[in-house]
Amino acid sequence: QVQLVESGGGLVQPGGSLRLSCAASTNIFSVYAMAWYRQAPGKQRDLVARITSDGNTNYADSVKGRFTISRDNAKNTVYLQMNSLKPEDTAVYYCRADYGRSGHWGQGTQVTVSS
Repeated sequence: QVQLVESGGGLVQPGGSLRLSCAASTNIFSVYAMAWYRQAPGKQRDLVARITSDGNTNYADSVKGRFTISRDNAKNTVYLQMNSLKPEDTAVYYCRADYGRSGHWGQGTQVTVSS
């Protein structure tokens, strides 16, 4: 069982930046595709960004040009750099790891964008 622990959430003003981290408890982290999802109150959980084991990335249209996903396989960690944050980015952000038919979720970290 892979455990994922997110950190880095918090309260930030519009236009500000945050960097989320997700540390994985596995020694085969490099084979996993990693992703960030978010869920706002009363809404479904949506994909924000994904990075494959090869380093290929894709993003939701709403965050393209503002968010960057990256991974450090030596540290078993995936990151989400979030710039130019907007109030509509407010949500709980979840980390996910996928390999074959195996999928794992983190517990989530709250991001609030407000003045």
